[in-house]
Amino acid sequence: MKFHTVNLTFNTDNKREYLNITKKIKSIVEESNIKEGMVLVSAKHITAGVYINDAEEGFIKDLDEFLEKMAPYGRHYYHHQTGEDNGDAHLKNILMGHQVIVPITKGELDLGTWQEIYYAEFDGKRPKKLLVKVMGE
Repeated sequence: MKFHTVNLTFNTDNKREYLNITKKIKSIVEESNIKEGMVLVSAKHITAGVYINDAEEGFIKDLDEFLEKMAPYGRHYYHHQTGEDNGDAHLKNILMGHQVIVPITKGELDLGTWQEIYYAEFDGKRPKKLLVKVMGE
């Protein structure tokens, strides 16, 4: 089995952003020369997430509103007693999850028709890391 690991860094302009990273992940899979296997895409921060879903702008707004209703920014969280102000971002990470695994078939991401890979930032404006690990033969 072969492995190919790439670390990406994101520094978003806004506190919350949703970045379509599908093309970047496809490129990393291509450079790995792995034809059959899987790729792990994992946020290396507890205030960011990774998900697979539709790239439609209305859905992204719906997702953002849903997460904001579930874990609103600015609310008092016990976590803020540590001097931080990002309790909502930690909860949004738990709701979304921090990683996805995508199959690789014949050297390509084996995604469904409307599936795209996204990096979700919940406490941005600072550098954040993402691990991409391609595994297979």
